[in-house]
Amino acid sequence: MASLQTLTKSFLGWVVFCCCCCLPLLLTSPLPPKGAGLASTAHSDCRLRKINFQQPYIRNRTYTLAKMVQVLDQDTDNRLIGQQLYVNVKENSRCYMMKRIAEIVVKDVLLTEAKDQYPYVEEVAQFLASLTSELSRCKSSGHREHIEKNLEEMKSKMKQLGENGKTKAVGELDLLFDYIENACTDAPKKGGNKKKN
Repeated sequence: MASLQTLTKSFLGWVVFCCCCCLPLLLTSPLPPKGAGLASTAHSDCRLRKINFQQPYIRNRTYTLAKMVQVLDQDTDNRLIGQQLYVNVKENSRCYMMKRIAEIVVKDVLLTEAKDQYPYVEEVAQFLASLTSELSRCKSSGHREHIEKNLEEMKSKMKQLGENGKTKAVGELDLLFDYIENACTDAPKKGGNKKKN
């Protein structure tokens, strides 16, 4: 019984010590600024590992498919994937922008009749889908009106071009690959706005 009383006293003493000594410290400690830590989390949500783009197999498949289809593209004046996508879009929202483009290309182009028309389409579609899945928590920073406007312009241009719009999108998969790599990896390689003949 004496040991129980001793334990109770020492536990109560520990509680009193914590309340007297630790609580004032906790109450006077400055709180982190509102939103602290959120920016770095949001930034990391819009990052892909460089290794995703260093696999020769999928890079070759993507580039080969694009080159194969470019010869079928009858419209050399228009470009779907290019710097026009970034007009009025902040640099830290570019990865989000490219995630959205990849989603559109997979859903509206690669998983339609294109998958039966050309080789490697399903592999490239799976690769792009895996990237967008990794970027599922990537959000735009700031206002999204410009992003939505640029996306609508791209979709509208693709629709206006009819069947050739889808052909053009497949023929620009090499550009899409480069743009995603440049916008979403920490050490982007130079390029991404390369011109194509």
